[in-house]
Amino acid sequence: MSDSAAEQPKQSWWRRLSSGLKRTSASLGSAVADLVTKRKLDRAMVEDIEDVLLRADLGTEVAARIASAVGHGRYDKSISADEVKAVVAEEVEKVLAPVARPLEIDAAKKPFVILMVGVNGSGKTTTIGKLAAKFTAEGRSVMLAAGDTFRAAAIEQLKVWGERTRAPVVARSQGSDAAGLAFDALSTATAEGRDVLLIDTAGRLQNKAELMTELEKVVRVLRKLDASAPHAVLLVLDATVGQNALSQVDAFGKTAGVTGLVMTKLDGTARGGILVALAEKYRLPVHFVGVGESIDDLAPFTAGDFARAIAGIE
Repeated sequence: MSDSAAEQPKQSWWRRLSSGLKRTSASLGSAVADLVTKRKLDRAMVEDIEDVLLRADLGTEVAARIASAVGHGRYDKSISADEVKAVVAEEVEKVLAPVARPLEIDAAKKPFVILMVGVNGSGKTTTIGKLAAKFTAEGRSVMLAAGDTFRAAAIEQLKVWGERTRAPVVARSQGSDAAGLAFDALSTATAEGRDVLLIDTAGRLQNKAELMTELEKVVRVLRKLDASAPHAVLLVLDATVGQNALSQVDAFGKTAGVTGLVMTKLDGTARGGILVALAEKYRLPVHFVGVGESIDDLAPFTAGDFARAIAGIE
């Protein structure tokens, strides 16, 4: 394969990422650029820049740090929009680089059990389908478990993804016991020698104590069969919820022991900066980001690409 052919998927993903983050970069990079073109840099301008960064949901610490970096050594001088964008990208990348870690499937754990958690509407079931497609393409045998037993639509949606990715789906009728289903799914996946078991769960709202209790029960039951399961607990977050994502990480972290994050719907919001605030506060690995509905719109998270896209660097 030639170098240019090898680069092709990377470029198309970069185009999708940068266009997906256009609303965020417009509210961030462009707004900051507008500020600096009008006058020389002074303390008031640095405060204005900090306000813009805060509105993009980057979080108070990060916003203050970037604004300070923009101002460093530049007071009473003109600064170009491109210079500001470069500083924004550099500072954002510093926050994101430690959390940009791939999801590693340990082949010694068979099946490698991935529990998917998140509130309804976060894109959780779709993400499971996309991950199933990715793992299957890598040559792994995958099984899906329709553990969101509250919603018939979620069960049906997972069955469709199962057909698409040729992965068997363990499902029961709506209202079935989710922990019992998880137990059956792990038993079956183990007996069949599956490489990966992806378990969907109901869209538990943080304030629904009984649903959180059920999630704890799912984890407990899995451990009866495999003391090390689940091997990964991925929290799917919808970027459009902005600051609410922080409370979701809090709640699911306590209940399910979240090991990594997947951020979806970055193409539908100006609040893509929330990923930076999450990285700063929780230091949890960010495995994947999604910028659309199609199967290849979920890709491994790379700090440099995301930082450049969010700053609006073409």
